[in-house]
Amino acid sequence: MALDDETGCDGATDEPQARFVGLLTAAHDRLLGYVLSLVGRRHDAEDVLQKASLVMWQKFHTFAPESDFLAWATTICFYEARNFLRLAARSPHCFDDALLAILAAERVEDLRRQPARFAALEDCLQELTAKDRDLLRAVYIDGEQIAALARSLERAPQTVYNRLNVLRRLLAECVSRRLATTP
Repeated sequence: MALDDETGCDGATDEPQARFVGLLTAAHDRLLGYVLSLVGRRHDAEDVLQKASLVMWQKFHTFAPESDFLAWATTICFYEARNFLRLAARSPHCFDDALLAILAAERVEDLRRQPARFAALEDCLQELTAKDRDLLRAVYIDGEQIAALARSLERAPQTVYNRLNVLRRLLAECVSRRLATTP
């Protein structure tokens, strides 16, 4: 029996699996950031998200296709993070369930605004000089140490710190302005 691309080895359709993988892949980075904001450590957040992903797959049949996948997924991540914090007792933060629920709700709203903030930040970065963009890239993307960067620029480390502070403030103000004018 020949199987087409939409059937698996057992002849069952792979459409739900493909849809789930697509939705999870698209939301992965935002979900990881959400879980990280709840548990505090990247390694723990990755573990929690992995467990949550398994639960999501097990419960995917309950997901309504017309609903918001991110909202559904963050709910599952919230409960997995809460269980992790309760069982692991390794968190440097001892949040009670009410505070954790408040933080989780605020983070979900923050995730929804993230694409607009990133777009505004990209626009604002383009308004900076190439020299300032290179400085930001060196520190925040390439991870260069300030002292080494200051030596290569023949500047005092404090001068580099001061310039970074000015650039962060300019970018924050620019992003705020752009978001205020976006519906």
